[in-house]
Amino acid sequence: IMINATMLGSFTLLGFKDSSAKYRLTLFALTLLCYIVIIFVNVALILTIILEEKLHKPMYIFLCNLCFNSLYGTAAFHPKFLFDLLSNTHVISYAGCLLQVFFIYSYATTDFSILAVMSYDRYLAICRPLEYHSIMTKQRVAFLVCFSRLVPMICQSAVVIMSSKLILCGFQVEKLYCENWSFIKLSCYSTTLNNIVGFFVIILYCGHALFILCSYFQLVTFALRYPERRRKFLQTCMPHLICLTNVSATLLFDVMYARYGSESVPQSLKNFMAIQFLIIPPMLNPIIYGLNLTQVRNSFFRLCRYKKQVEG
Repeated sequence: IMINATMLGSFTLLGFKDSSAKYRLTLFALTLLCYIVIIFVNVALILTIILEEKLHKPMYIFLCNLCFNSLYGTAAFHPKFLFDLLSNTHVISYAGCLLQVFFIYSYATTDFSILAVMSYDRYLAICRPLEYHSIMTKQRVAFLVCFSRLVPMICQSAVVIMSSKLILCGFQVEKLYCENWSFIKLSCYSTTLNNIVGFFVIILYCGHALFILCSYFQLVTFALRYPERRRKFLQTCMPHLICLTNVSATLLFDVMYARYGSESVPQSLKNFMAIQFLIIPPMLNPIIYGLNLTQVRNSFFRLCRYKKQVEG
C-alpha cells in the first residue's frame, strides 16, 4: 500500500518493543544520570574556556566547539528517549522524525569536522611552531569553526530534503530514534539517488578521518625525530586520538549495523549499538580533555575555588 509520507502523521519506534516496564525504569534512571553528566561536563568545560582569558586560543576554542556540539546532538535524542521510556506508546511525528535525523547526524558529522580542524591545529602547533601564529589568525579560526559547523549542516539538509520527498509504504522505524537508513527502507520506490548522496556523505567524512590520520602520522614522525616535542604531542594529541577512536568506532558500529546487521541479534544489543555514539563520546570527550590538558584542569579548579570564596 502506498502512503504519502506527509499523510502518515507519525511513526512507531520499534526499538522499545521487547523492553519490560521494569527494564525501562532502570534504563530511564541510567540514561537520566548519563544525560546529567553529559550536560555538566560539557557546560563546565565550555564555561571554563569562556571565563579563563588565557584559554582563548585556537586549540581551546575548537574544544569549546566540540563540547557545544555534544550538547546540540544529545538534546535531539535524550529528552525524547527519556519520555519514551516512561510512555506506553512510542511514536514520533513525521516532522519530528525528519528533524531528529537532521540534528543527530549533523551532530555526528560535525564531530568529525571539528576533530579534523583540531588535528590541523595540532599539526601546525607542533610541526610548524614558528609559522603557527601567522597561519592560525583570528580570521582563520573563525573560518574553521564555521566550516566545521556549516558543511555538515548543508550535507544533512540535502539528505533530509531528499528523504522528505519519498513516498513511503510503512510507518515503523526499527530503532529507538529516527535515522535516515530506516526512513529510506520505508520507501515504496527506488532510493538509488538517496543512496548515492548518502554514500557521498559517508565518503566525505571518511576523507575527514583519513586527513586526521595523515596529520597524526606527521605528528608521530615529528615527535619521534625531535624528543623535546614528544611531551607536547603526548599531552595535547593523545586526547584527540582517543576521541577520534571513540567517535569512529561508535559511528562505524551504527552505520554498518544499520545496513548489514543480522536480524538474529538481540534487540537490547541492537539498541546499545545504535545509541552509544550519543552517550559515550559526549560524556567522555570533555573528561578526557579536562584530565589531560593541564591548563584546562588548573583553570577549572581555580574557577571552582574562586566561586567558593565568593560564596563564602
